[in-house]
Amino acid sequence: MNAAPTPADSTSPSAYPNPDIAYAIGWEHARRGCVPPAEQLQPDNPVRLGWEAGRARFGRRTLPADHHVRQWLRLRLGAWQQGLGFEPLQLNPALLRHIEPRCCPVTGAALTHGSGGPDDATVTRINAGAGWALGNLAVISARAHRAKAAHGPQAALDFARRIEDGGPAAIAGLDAAQWQRLAVLTAFATPLPHGRAATLPLLVLPPPRLQVLNPAQALQVMLSLQFTRAGHARRCTALAARLPSADARHAFHAFLHTLLARRLAAGRCADTDGERARVERLWLDPLVNRRWQRLVLQLDAAACEQLVAFAVERGLAGAALRWRPQQAATEGWALGARAPAAPEAGRAPAGEAAASIPAAVSPALRTAQARYASRPACQPQPALPAPLAAQG
Repeated sequence: MNAAPTPADSTSPSAYPNPDIAYAIGWEHARRGCVPPAEQLQPDNPVRLGWEAGRARFGRRTLPADHHVRQWLRLRLGAWQQGLGFEPLQLNPALLRHIEPRCCPVTGAALTHGSGGPDDATVTRINAGAGWALGNLAVISARAHRAKAAHGPQAALDFARRIEDGGPAAIAGLDAAQWQRLAVLTAFATPLPHGRAATLPLLVLPPPRLQVLNPAQALQVMLSLQFTRAGHARRCTALAARLPSADARHAFHAFLHTLLARRLAAGRCADTDGERARVERLWLDPLVNRRWQRLVLQLDAAACEQLVAFAVERGLAGAALRWRPQQAATEGWALGARAPAAPEAGRAPAGEAAASIPAAVSPALRTAQARYASRPACQPQPALPAPLAAQG
């Protein structure tokens, strides 16, 4: 009953792309008691036409509009203006409210709202080549969002390497450690060759509801979280039995024993956010990375995917995880969506195909361990390795 009607065919000018979408955006503004931006209020603009029709329908009987509703309206309008796909069913204000962490997963700074400052919460598409859809979104600081632009994992690593090689202390406002974290974050939603995904340290856990498309990273997340709840010995034994060879099982046990030893040395943390922050810091250890690579490079992507699927099916991956087929994991993503041009951040990064992802944590990141250890425990809940996704 409250769905936006189709605009009259004589009033939707052809100068505007997808006028039906714009009309629905204007209608939704009226339903929420919001006014579209002034530049959208030209007489022939379909956003204005939808807004005026909605005002005539709803009058004062509007729904409340909090910060997340206004944010959702801005995202819809921006997607239409840029010609990007926007998945309207699952991407709603409730989702934006759910995926927002207390702190930026890239910078670690507490997120603010409406201050106009660098730490304001900003919704970003993790894979800039896909549209606005569930699984491709995260909330990060405005500073991290501006730095990210349309850069992918390799570009972020190139910036980090340039800083480490004696370049500027920061590029686009991010230091080397933050660019490394951004590289891992963007890799989650960017399909990579198995060998490249396998070499990335888990410097940041996936934010809420972010899909992890690379099986190697999905396995990495699932194993890293084993020690955040009781019963890990039973679960790990069951997982080891599914490995294809004795060498793989030996590497599996060596990796998990190293991870557990580092986890015990870090001590327990009373809150969930602190536990996850400590999991991330484990991946600053070079030995953890070497033993992880020794394991994961004995497996191919299919073997990693099968192990993760088995863990979810048998309840070994945690009650909040469920398996999603690859096609369902990217449903509504509009892969191949036009990405805005990435501005230069000091200099253009090298091409992704030409550069290599480092096999272990860089020296600058190891020296940053103390700084990350002292930052507030504001890390978000991890999301679920896709083809894994959260229930509910």
